[in-house]
Amino acid sequence: MSCQHLVCAQCAHPVIEGRCPLCRANRERMHNHGFAGLSPALIVFLLVVLLFVALVLKHLGGL
Repeated sequence: MSCQHLVCAQCAHPVIEGRCPLCRANRERMHNHGFAGLSPALIVFLLVVLLFVALVLKHLGGL
């Protein structure tokens, strides 16, 4: 979703213009996309999977 087509409820102008504090805050929130455009939940999931794979490899290497 982008803020190009959204209209602010406070000032009734497009959010992309950032005319009021609410517009600027929502525009910043919408454009803040975590690391490499991935959501924080997906990043945490990938880190858990990476940890699991590392533990499995360590266990298999210890045999």
